[in-house]
Amino acid sequence: MKLLKYFNIPDLILLAVVLLALKLGYLDRQTGLVQALGTGKYLLFSLAILLVMAGGFFANNVFGNGRDYDVDLNEAKSYNIYAALNVIGIGTIYYLANSLNKPMLLTGFFMIVAAVMYLYATGIKQIIVLSNVLFALWVAFPVVAVGLFQLYPLIGIVDGETNVMIRTIFSIFTDFSIFAFATGLVLSFVNDLAYSDADYNSGANTLPIAIGRERAAKITMALTIIPLIMLVYYTDKYLTNLIYALGYSLVFVGGLLLFVMLRLFQAKAQKDFVQIAGLLKLVLLFALVSLIVISFNIQHVK
Repeated sequence: MKLLKYFNIPDLILLAVVLLALKLGYLDRQTGLVQALGTGKYLLFSLAILLVMAGGFFANNVFGNGRDYDVDLNEAKSYNIYAALNVIGIGTIYYLANSLNKPMLLTGFFMIVAAVMYLYATGIKQIIVLSNVLFALWVAFPVVAVGLFQLYPLIGIVDGETNVMIRTIFSIFTDFSIFAFATGLVLSFVNDLAYSDADYNSGANTLPIAIGRERAAKITMALTIIPLIMLVYYTDKYLTNLIYALGYSLVFVGGLLLFVMLRLFQAKAQKDFVQIAGLLKLVLLFALVSLIVISFNIQHVK
């Protein structure tokens, strides 16, 4: 059981919920939508993502420097565990990508993600701003992966209205991943603010260490405007005729982002920034649920 602490189990559970919600709560509810992977293969795909992400979390907690854990595993066992997770995960991805006739593109994408996660844990994590950008890419990765596997292989393959539908939904996934990246970037800076003392002791060079916690908090608050502007743009682009989805997004996602900005203005202690990080995770969760609300609004509310 001690081994489980290295895998960020709560984050993996949340990721599993996200992957299932994207398919069952959104894709499967689009009437007439053709998907590249059936339910069985999609579950296998989700397992592969969880394995690769578990490998990344494990590398961050065991091989990385900083605030995570005092490691009680020997080096050989640690590398064996890390290698097993990635070999099984990427091997599964290759099998699925090959069945979609895009083995190099889709498998290569996952191999790059796994490599970047390892580099983040073992070195890039210590580099100011670059580590924050990579963290934000992690946040957006699951949404990008679902779009690449479920929709991208079919673009140009099917004809007529079905192709238009696939392109439209792929565009929605792209926009959602960009929003997730922007929110994840804010979350990464909030995490740096929360653990700046531990990062300083470990030799990391984060934004709060470089310019001070107060200035970093102001910059982070300003960055929160970016996902807020994106939300306004996307609601105008997609939701003007969907009143319930529009109201939900503005209240639960937009309202929470405004509250995050207010809390960043007031925050002083570590516990304040930890709470703000939790609020940003809720923003991502509520944004995901908005896809389900959109489907409900289209199908049941005229």
